[in-house]
Amino acid sequence: MHRIAVLALEGVPPFELGIPSRVFGNAHDDAGAPLYEVTVCTADGLPVTSDAGFTVGVAAGPEALAAADTVVIPPTHAMDDLAHGAPLSPGLAAAIAGIRPGTRLVSICTGSYVLAAAGLLDGRPATTHWLHAPEFQRAFPRVRLDEEVLFVDDGDVLTSAGVAAGVDLCLYLIRQDHGTAVANRAARLCVVPPWRDGGQAQYIDRPVPEPTVATTTATRAWALERLSEPIALAELADHARMSLRTFTRRFRDEVGMTPVQWLTVQRLELARHLLESSDLSVDLVAHRAGFGSGNSLRQHMRTALGISPIAYRRTFRPALAEA
Repeated sequence: MHRIAVLALEGVPPFELGIPSRVFGNAHDDAGAPLYEVTVCTADGLPVTSDAGFTVGVAAGPEALAAADTVVIPPTHAMDDLAHGAPLSPGLAAAIAGIRPGTRLVSICTGSYVLAAAGLLDGRPATTHWLHAPEFQRAFPRVRLDEEVLFVDDGDVLTSAGVAAGVDLCLYLIRQDHGTAVANRAARLCVVPPWRDGGQAQYIDRPVPEPTVATTTATRAWALERLSEPIALAELADHARMSLRTFTRRFRDEVGMTPVQWLTVQRLELARHLLESSDLSVDLVAHRAGFGSGNSLRQHMRTALGISPIAYRRTFRPALAEA
């Protein structure tokens, strides 16, 4: 059983605090057995007060952090001191120092302040809520902050943007640990999409378009039905009945990436699904996903995921890979 410790801090928002328990708690194997054990703890084992004004009682103290395979740090609105250069409190610093080397560290929203203040993000890519990005960058200049993504996976340290991006990151971790099918089941039980397109760029100070303004939504749905076919940028613009320039600009505004980047992401998602759920050869998977050849799929998977199609299948369907 993979043990997850969720560190509740003073001023924690209840919604974000409950995300790990809710999402990981809905991850089960094919027989219905839970795959994660989630424990909410504090740095000293004592209750904390949420930003909603009620007290949060916990089942454990820092010993849960020391025993965990994954530690999740939800945000806190009581972070002003950290933003102005104050060190972690002695109790919190000691609790974090007690985490075993190799433990996977995860922050949700401004939980990244705690990791940064502990020096665990120095020189590493990370993200946080876009609204706090300028303040975060001033406070922690050694962190390679990317404010436009929903989450960052840097191996043993993962950080997410605000609020619902914590759901995205937890589902991503389930997918990495146990594959698409388990993550999709968990997403359905939580009534959330298993994967959201784009990043924070689509949320940063963007006015909501008027209903009369054309969007690229229908064209994206059209493209998803034709991933196995070559799709030119001009075809997408024609389908949306926009000029190439207008379509490209509006697509980036809505999705947070270029149409070509988005198509590649969707094709990779389809290829991963086929590698996990079918016995198709790598060449056929590449054809179905629109990459044209097995070599093209291999190059894209190595660039995006750092792994070959065969190695990916071996991870998620070992018996099939051996066959």
